[in-house]
Amino acid sequence: MTAVRIARIAHARGMSFATVEGEGPGATVAEIDGLPFGDLSLTGQRWALEDVRLMAPILPSKVVCVGRNYAAHAAEQSAPVPTEPLLFLKPSTSVIGPGDAIRLPPQSQQVDHEAELAIVIGIPGARRVTTPAEAAAAIFGYTCANDVTARDLQKSDSQWTRAKGFDSFCPLGPWIETELDVSDVEVRCEVNDSVRQLGRTKDMTFSPATIVSYVSHVMTLLPGDVILTGTPEGIEPMVAGDSVTVSIEGIGTLTNTVVNLD
Repeated sequence: MTAVRIARIAHARGMSFATVEGEGPGATVAEIDGLPFGDLSLTGQRWALEDVRLMAPILPSKVVCVGRNYAAHAAEQSAPVPTEPLLFLKPSTSVIGPGDAIRLPPQSQQVDHEAELAIVIGIPGARRVTTPAEAAAAIFGYTCANDVTARDLQKSDSQWTRAKGFDSFCPLGPWIETELDVSDVEVRCEVNDSVRQLGRTKDMTFSPATIVSYVSHVMTLLPGDVILTGTPEGIEPMVAGDSVTVSIEGIGTLTNTVVNLD
């Protein structure tokens, strides 16, 4: 398909997928008729980008994550670099969009940010993908993600489900970039305008194509499923009142506030 940016928007008539056209104050969104996979059909309805609300660009059936995919991040946790992708899951209910609040649960005293490149799957039934070409064909596009983690619970539990799975622990957005060479792009996290994480995807241990292939030999991937590809070094705690921004070169920025869960 031709390169487009796909967003999910809330507007006066409800919610829909849309293409994002232009940059800056003059940017507009054109409503898509139905789902964004396959050949796109537009309804003819258009709004200024500033007049709609950007939602999480997709609601996946599952979010698959790769742990310790950057050697420097593994080192900062005094953990070995895995010899094959280290997988875990986040529930779909953890997904939020741009501008939504990351809610700090009372069970945790240390909740960290993890800026990540996210893969969005675009074909039905991606199973046992083998070649790089097959992996590329399975990828619909890429977006920004924050793999929010209750670090103290991750250390205390024998597995990572609770630490990774709280509501609001998977911000995604602002949109899906459908054509992007992600072999060497910058991944950045800023908290209150202070740079916390700054890495490049070329330093991944396992490439996006390798990850898609590996995951597809474990579970069937469906259209809209999301795979988080790991975080660079520099993870630190967030506190209520923080503004956290994940930026990925060629995609855009994802900003969320941090609040205490009432």
